[in-house]
Order: sequence, then structure tokens, then C-alpha cells
Amino acid sequence: MAATCVGTALCAASAGTFNQIFETEEDKLMKRTLQRPLPSGKISKTEATAWGGLTGAAGTGLLLASSNPTVAMLGLGNIFLYAGPYTYSKKHTELNTWIGSVVGAIPPIMGWCAAGGSLMAAEPWALASILFLWQFPHFFALSWLYREDYSRGGFQMVACNDATGSRSADYIQEYSYYLAALPILTSVTGLTSYMFAIEGTIANAYLLMLAHKFKQDHSNANARRIFLCSLWYLPLLLIGFVFHSRAWSTKKITEDAAEGDQISEAVVHAKETLKGMCVHEMIVSNETHSAPQLCMKVQSDKVVEAVVDAVPDSISTELPIPKEEGQTLSTSTTTSSN
Repeated sequence: MAATCVGTALCAASAGTFNQIFETEEDKLMKRTLQRPLPSGKISKTEATAWGGLTGAAGTGLLLASSNPTVAMLGLGNIFLYAGPYTYSKKHTELNTWIGSVVGAIPPIMGWCAAGGSLMAAEPWALASILFLWQFPHFFALSWLYREDYSRGGFQMVACNDATGSRSADYIQEYSYYLAALPILTSVTGLTSYMFAIEGTIANAYLLMLAHKFKQDHSNANARRIFLCSLWYLPLLLIGFVFHSRAWSTKKITEDAAEGDQISEAVVHAKETLKGMCVHEMIVSNETHSAPQLCMKVQSDKVVEAVVDAVPDSISTELPIPKEEGQTLSTSTTTSSN
């Protein structure tokens, strides 16, 4: 996995380098980019091109050698997507933000595939959705702070064409609502335990509060609070997803994980320890006959299972069937989980 991380970083360096090569003149007009190596004259375009080509080739080669062709192609494709369509669109259409968000959503899919997971599984797309949706409140807040700079550079950012800030505020609030739904959806569909829904809802409630404040007052201070929140929000949600993933069942780790896998053992041990503090676990583990009926999770699981059972056998699905914490998930088709 270390080689995959390095390879991905090299591909990102290549993409960023070519982006700055194409935008050297624009960067000279912006205060926040004026001191970058190319606009400041610290290096030449020839040197930058050589560096971009070297890092791109090294990154793609390392991904191919350390993982598989799928990961290598995703890395190489992301270089071209970022340096090509995304960079070009920044001067021509506000849709550049949506194109850039696709670029940002690909790395978790690369990581999943590098670890042996299936590209058709639900987990990598759930992770990619977090990255994709997160970039809108993150970048719309940032672009509002630097709207004058982006205008000087001639970039077609939403904030540059939004004199009052109302459109930026609407987008931030809209995508914050989309983000708020993700932890609940991943829990209901069985990708994660319900603790992720609880923890994710708490984080999303704070983000929504900041989005609401910015909608009421389009000040730089409120935009900066959203931006700073986004910096810790993303790693928190990604770590929460991984930790509460149903793939971390004790049975699966015991059977499939390599001996001496300290990370897997630590995660399983932590999950077992934290079960003692989980309201759902305390209710379900109660020996009284009526106790499980009090748990909303048990009832929602029954609904999901009933829906899945009603699907004809001829229709395959990648949707995992929620089971009790600590059991392996299965569907009508085998999904790869990691």
C-alpha cells in the first residue's frame, strides 16, 4: 500500500505540474499564485515539463508494478483529466468545479482496487461519493474567499459570477445536505454499522450549521469557517467509514487477513471494546424477549432483508444485506470487501 500511496502522489504531482504550466500567465495575475515556481521565474517551462513527464511516468509505472493495470490506468487517466479538461474548463465554464470534483473522487477507488477490491463493489463508490460531494462546500468557500483573485486570473468560478454570494451559499448548503445523507445511506444499505450514521450525522450537523450561517451572511469570516471545517471533516468521515465498515468482521479478519496484521487486529479489538458503549449492542444483547424489538436498527434491517428477498433470483445485486455486527455480508453475487 505504501507503493500505491507514493505512485498516487507522483501522479498528482504530474497533474499539478502540467496544470501550472498551462496556467503560468494566469498565475502571474493572482496574488495567491504569484510566488509559484513558474510565474516567479524560479524554474523554466522546459524544466517543469520534464518534471511533469518524469513524475507521471514514475507514478504510473509504480502503480502498475505494485498493484494492477486498473489502478495504473486510473492514475494515468486522472493526470490527463486534471491537466486537460479540468484546466481548460477553468477559463471557459463554471462546470470546471464539477469536473475537478471527479478528479478528486478517483483516488479512493484506486486505493480500493490496489488492495484487491472489485471495481464493481459498492464500497469504493461510497468513498468516492464522499470525496466528490465534499469538494463543493470546500471549494465554493475557498473560491468565495479568493473571488477577486480568480477574477483577475480570468477564471470562470461560480464566485466570480456571483456578486451577492447567494449562488455560492446555495451550492454549499445543497451539497452539505447531500453529504449529510451519505452516512445514513451507507448504514441502511449495510456497508457500515449504524455508529457511522450517528457520528457522521453529528459532523454533518455542524457543517450544515456553518452553511446556514453563510447563507444568512455571505461574509468572508463565515466562508473561512466552512473551509476550515472541511479540512478536518473529510479525514474524519473517511476514517469513520473505514472503521465502521462491515468488512471488519472478526470472522473475516481471522480467516482472510495475514498473520501478524497488527492494524487489522487493532481495529477488530477496538470495535469489540467499543461495543460495550453502543446503545444498539446493549439492547440487542439483552436476553429479554422484547429488547431487540426496541432497536430501530433491528427493525430497519428486517425491512431491508424483506425488500432484498422480494428481488427475483435472476437479478443480481452488489447491495450488501445488513446483518448483525461481526458477521460476514453476502449477496446474490459475491462482492469484494476490504
